[in-house]
Amino acid sequence: MRIGELAAAVGVTTRTVRHYHHLGLLPEPERRPNGYRDYGLRHAVALARIRRLTELGLGLTEVRDVLADDAGRDLAEVLAELDEDLARQEAAIRARRLRLHALLDGGRMPAEGPVSPELAAVFGELTRDPEPAIAAKDREMIALLETVAAPKDRERLLSALRATAEVPGALERTHAAYALLDALADADPADPRVEETAHALAECLPDEALAGMGLADLDPDGPEANGSGGFLSAFLDDFPPAQSAAVLRTIRLLVQRARPEPGQVRRTRLERGR
Repeated sequence: MRIGELAAAVGVTTRTVRHYHHLGLLPEPERRPNGYRDYGLRHAVALARIRRLTELGLGLTEVRDVLADDAGRDLAEVLAELDEDLARQEAAIRARRLRLHALLDGGRMPAEGPVSPELAAVFGELTRDPEPAIAAKDREMIALLETVAAPKDRERLLSALRATAEVPGALERTHAAYALLDALADADPADPRVEETAHALAECLPDEALAGMGLADLDPDGPEANGSGGFLSAFLDDFPPAQSAAVLRTIRLLVQRARPEPGQVRRTRLERGR
């Protein structure tokens, strides 16, 4: 048989046959005096076996292991590994589909979506129309943090957000604070409204939300709480000067709340409001 006849008989392309030759998977017959290669039945049998193995999902490196006489791995071992890998893929796909169904069944897809069902639920509780312009920007940042956070940090973030959403009046309080921040878009960083806005933003987070955020470990006068370098610096650079000053002041207020002075009992929100 010529190469085209071999390929047609097994149901592959001539390019595939040449590729298998190049990889050493399929023996390549010597050329005859007329310059053509003559393939026999054994070539067709070997090519058919390669096709069956690849259709099972084996990669070509694994196919080489199966075909090699001295590979030390038999077909059952390779197929068992393939079955385990497919099982992992199947579980991952099932988890992704459940996540998609949770988002679709929730009745509201956030503009920042797709996000996790947990975050979508919090966004739904803290979102209303019309809303301050800064609210959408805040959700974008939260969605980014959820995406890049390590699993433990992601759970801390979601826990803090859930605690915030569960406080009575959270929606109204949050949007009022957003409106104050919106009003600083063209203000001077020394504007007295910066301090008012920072306190309003800080009051949106209950003590329950602060508990798991690791703020008690930050130095209120250190670089992490002052926007020096790293992610926080890039985050603040995305705001106009007065808004950036308000957000930074909010962070410092939250760090101070999370780090009570020695002998001082941290007051709850209700106690602070009395």
